[in-house]
Amino acid sequence: MAQSSSASLFIGLMSGTSLDGVDGALAAFPSDRSQGRADTLATAYIAFPAGLRAELMALQSAGENEIHREAMAANILAGHYAQCVAQLLATAGLSPAAVGAIGVHGQTIRHLPAQGYTRQTNNPALLAELTGIDVIADFRSRDIAAGGQGAPLVPAFHHWLFSHPAQTRVLVNIGGIANISILEQGEQGRVTGFDTGPGNVLMDAWADAHLGQAYDADGAWAASGAVNEPLLDALRENPFFALAPPKSTGRDLFHRVWLEAKLAAFPGTRPADIQATLAALTASTLADAILLHAPRADAVYVCGGGAHNGYLMRRLQDALAQGGSSASVGSTDLLGVAPNHVEALAFAWLAYRFTKRAAGNLPAVTGAKGLRILGALHPA
Repeated sequence: MAQSSSASLFIGLMSGTSLDGVDGALAAFPSDRSQGRADTLATAYIAFPAGLRAELMALQSAGENEIHREAMAANILAGHYAQCVAQLLATAGLSPAAVGAIGVHGQTIRHLPAQGYTRQTNNPALLAELTGIDVIADFRSRDIAAGGQGAPLVPAFHHWLFSHPAQTRVLVNIGGIANISILEQGEQGRVTGFDTGPGNVLMDAWADAHLGQAYDADGAWAASGAVNEPLLDALRENPFFALAPPKSTGRDLFHRVWLEAKLAAFPGTRPADIQATLAALTASTLADAILLHAPRADAVYVCGGGAHNGYLMRRLQDALAQGGSSASVGSTDLLGVAPNHVEALAFAWLAYRFTKRAAGNLPAVTGAKGLRILGALHPA
C-alpha cells in the first residue's frame, strides 16, 4: 500500500438507495489516525444509465432468474465504479499505486437484519482487476453477524470528522432513506444514530411517475401543493416510526406499492399535494427523531441529495421550531464538506480503518455486540 509519511490516500464509492449513480471521493487521511482530518483531493459522479437503474430497481424484489440477473448487474456496476475511480485519479493526477485501497459500498437490494443478512450487489474482485487497486467491500455483514443492524454506518465517520468540543450536532443524511447521527459535544461525547424512515425514496418515485423526472428539483413541485394532513397521519402510522433505536430500514419497507396502498383511501388527491405530503413525511419523522433523542441540539447539518431540496429543508426547520427546538438547519457545506460527498468520504474512511485494523462500527448505533473491523479485502 503506497502512502506518504504523513497521510494515506483512499477512495470511497457510494451508490445509495436513490439509485441515481455513484459518488466517488479521493481523500487523504492522517497516518496516525488522529481525529477529524480528511483532505478531499478529488470527487466524481457517474450517473447510472436508465437500463441499469431499472434493473437495480427490479432486483429490489423477487423475480425470475434473479441470481443470474444480479450477477450481470454487479458486473456492469463494477464497470461504472471503475470509471469513477479513473476519473478521480485523472483529476488528482495520480496513478493507482498511490492509493491505499478503494472502499466500495455496493448497491443495496435487500436489507433484512432481523433475518440475519443484508445484500449489496457488487463485484469487488472485478473492480480490483479493473483498477489495479486493493478493494474493500461488504462493510455491513460483519456488524449484522455480531447482532447489529448493519446500518447506519456513517455515524462513526460523522463523529470522527464533525464532532465539536462545545456543540451538540445532529448530522442528517437524506438519501433514499434518511438517517441521523447525534454527536454530543466533545470528542468523547456520546454518539447515537439510526434510520428515521423515508428520505427521497417516495418523493423520487412520485416525481418519476407524474413528472417523468428522477426527482423534484429543489422541491418546487412539492412547494406548489398543500400537505394533506389526514394522508400524512396515515403514512405516519407505520410501526417503524415508533420503534426505539437501534433500527434501520430500506426499500424493503418503504416503496411504491406501500405508498399506493395508503393512497387508495384518499382518491382524488392532487399529485402535487401528495408530493407535498411526502416531503412533510420525511421532514416530520426526522424532526420527531431529533426532538426526542437530541432535544438540546445546537445545530442540524444535512447531507445527501435532500440537502438540495429547498422545500424539504424549510419543512425540517419549521417542524423543529414547532417542536420547540432552536437548532439551526443547514447543509454540510457549512462544515466545509459538500453534501454529495459525505457518504463517499465515509466509505473511504471505512477502508482506511480496515487497513489500520480499527473498528468501523459503533455498537451504540447498530446494536452489535461490540466493536468490529468491517469489510472484506480483495487484493489488486
